[in-house]
Amino acid sequence: MEEAKEKFDVVVVGSGNAGLCAALAARERGASVLLIEKAPEEWRGGNSFFTGGALRFAFRGLDDIRTLIPDLSEAELQSIEIEPYDEDQFYHDMLRVTDYLTDADLCLTMIRGSLSTMQWLRTKGVRWNLSFGRQAFRVGDKFKFWGGLVVEAVGAGAGLVGSLFDRAKKDGVEIRYVSKATRLLTDRAGKIVAVEVRRPEGPYEVRTHSVVLASGGFEANAEWRCRYLGPNWELAKVRGTPYNTGDGIKMALDIGAQPFGHWSSCHAVAWDLNAPPYGDRKIGDLFQKHSYPLGIVVNINGERFLDEGADFRNYTYAEYGRWIITQPKRAAFQIFDSKVISLLRDEYRIREVTKAEAHSVEELAKKLEIDVDGLVGTIREFNAAVQPGVFNPAVLDGKKTNGITPPKSNWALPIDSPPFVGYAVTTGITFTFGGLRITPNTEVLDMENHPIPGLYAAGEHVGGLFYFNYPGGSGLMAGAVFGCVAGAAAAANVVVSRGR
Repeated sequence: MEEAKEKFDVVVVGSGNAGLCAALAARERGASVLLIEKAPEEWRGGNSFFTGGALRFAFRGLDDIRTLIPDLSEAELQSIEIEPYDEDQFYHDMLRVTDYLTDADLCLTMIRGSLSTMQWLRTKGVRWNLSFGRQAFRVGDKFKFWGGLVVEAVGAGAGLVGSLFDRAKKDGVEIRYVSKATRLLTDRAGKIVAVEVRRPEGPYEVRTHSVVLASGGFEANAEWRCRYLGPNWELAKVRGTPYNTGDGIKMALDIGAQPFGHWSSCHAVAWDLNAPPYGDRKIGDLFQKHSYPLGIVVNINGERFLDEGADFRNYTYAEYGRWIITQPKRAAFQIFDSKVISLLRDEYRIREVTKAEAHSVEELAKKLEIDVDGLVGTIREFNAAVQPGVFNPAVLDGKKTNGITPPKSNWALPIDSPPFVGYAVTTGITFTFGGLRITPNTEVLDMENHPIPGLYAAGEHVGGLFYFNYPGGSGLMAGAVFGCVAGAAAAANVVVSRGR
């Protein structure tokens, strides 16, 4: 006699932001839900745990913000300046940073669902703060928020997923750790009927009507990084979990799912040169170094290779991290002087940082092992190219250089006031952009553009949203929106399947 198999209405693979949202959305619609996670419990939360917890969403003004943070006092409201960030602006930002390649239907689904999803997350226990430390500069007597990104989860990424885990447990979602999904099983018509799971004590099957794949991209798979992203990517540091190795994507491709999106690109940032190979859960995202618009960035030859002031940090950091891996020794150095040191983000003040300080450019170059003549010449040329203007880090101030390549388009200040400080960075990969083709209802499509019955995807599995770059905070937002949609669709599919 065949051994009886477990059965759940919905199986969610992956315990990051997207997977947790999917599990909660399915559970609130009455489905029995099993969430399986390959990692041990101490590594739960996927890449979401390692984020700053900021989500980009469309809002019309402070009234929308107050639906998320209702206890803002009048004094606090008087001390801030936040411009509306509507759906049209969000869409425009998505188009311009992805070279107009973002899938319009998926993009609009994310944008139109962004505010309501933020409000839904609050009902699930997530608490929000204004992102003073990372997204605002004091201008006069007010904090001016910039770049369309204004709200973050209390406790950052760890707080975000921690709140969702607490709610999942309260709502009756069953969570199993050290449980790797290895195969999707289908019937003769191609419909999902079960998931094969491997635990240390052996494999087993879980029968189900619906599966939501939300187990991340392939950023922690060195062989896949080299295969799809190119030479030297196997040498990149991984910002987050070592468990995102593309398993979910592979399982879907094995049953005929359609690959989609920018498989040769990824989100990568400037990451401390001596950070460990994978994320450190105590440090979180603080190995990142994102204040480069306030200074200059050079390689070991002392040469600049990017426009530090091309746009707000939110719109360049996920792209510029990839540029570093193309430089000699896969290293770069962010150089600042005393005029801006007080404006640097908190991540520059942690103990675990690779930095040097000196009272001359020559001394700084020697300490950082940068070519001395190269750095001295670059800074001399840069200083001579700086144009007059009013420096204002909260706006695109147009204070630029003239006559040098690459230019600096905003926030160009001479590097001339000691002490000089330099920070050594390399490439830290966050997540990969290539994934699966889905419908706006998160149904995974096969190679003929037909939905695979019972299979849904969210989070880093979603291909077609991001190309070349992304606006900061849109990854977590996409994970939450499509996670909610996937959970609801998976639960609805259970009702349909039972009625057959």
